[in-house]
Amino acid sequence: MNARLTSIIQNIASGSLSRQVARKIVKTLNIGDLDYKIHAGVLDRPHYAYVMLNGARLARALGLMRISALEFGCAGGKGLLALERIAKMVKQETGVDVDIYGFDTGKGLPDPVDYRDLKYHWKSGFFAMDEQKLSPNLEKSKIVFGNVKDTVGTFFEEYKPAPVACIFHDLDFYSSTIDSFKILDANPDRFLPRVFNYFDDIIGGDLELYCDWTGERLAINEFNDSHSDRKFSPAYHLLASREQNRWYHQIRILHFFAHTGYDTFISKEDQQIPI
Repeated sequence: MNARLTSIIQNIASGSLSRQVARKIVKTLNIGDLDYKIHAGVLDRPHYAYVMLNGARLARALGLMRISALEFGCAGGKGLLALERIAKMVKQETGVDVDIYGFDTGKGLPDPVDYRDLKYHWKSGFFAMDEQKLSPNLEKSKIVFGNVKDTVGTFFEEYKPAPVACIFHDLDFYSSTIDSFKILDANPDRFLPRVFNYFDDIIGGDLELYCDWTGERLAINEFNDSHSDRKFSPAYHLLASREQNRWYHQIRILHFFAHTGYDTFISKEDQQIPI
């Protein structure tokens, strides 16, 4: 298997094998570790897998073997089902258990507040959940029902979750997203010192025309402007990659500078460079 994978990688690098064909081969033969499959694009929702896997890796480096993943905006529930499948792969690869919590009204989008909620693109009632159909298919996810402005404030006290390592943001609106960010004002030790985030609605296309003054992008910018001890940052290492995936631009790392474990050394012990 290793020889086959090496051959495929070499052929991709030389240009003799297209990425599309390579993905099919990797998926069919089930070769390569989870990290390779994520960046080769052979997994469903590779962005979800990247965020959860790296959250688990950081947790393990810090000596934690249980983490929480939060999804804001569950719609019909396909994201939660995907997170459950990914959690099994992450557990197999890292040994870290992942608890999953979803936040949703269950009734679809609320009424948009103003232009910042992109009223030209979203309508109230979009993405309603069929809870009776979804619930039997969930194995471990817990859904916190209600408007996030009412539910995030009591989440930690009510559910007593393991430290939050990764968050998936898909509330569409500026107003809902900024309300959900109130959970990030909790004690930094409720989270990992660096939390991996995926934002669904910050690229779009010719119709959405997302910008820095509306939607999720505005919420991110306002959060950074109003907080000195915690900030969202792009994942520059992904943006600098030779092979680009679209979702690389949707990843943000939330740094909790005041976290008691922020300065904990997790890198290689020997970094001496010989002459």
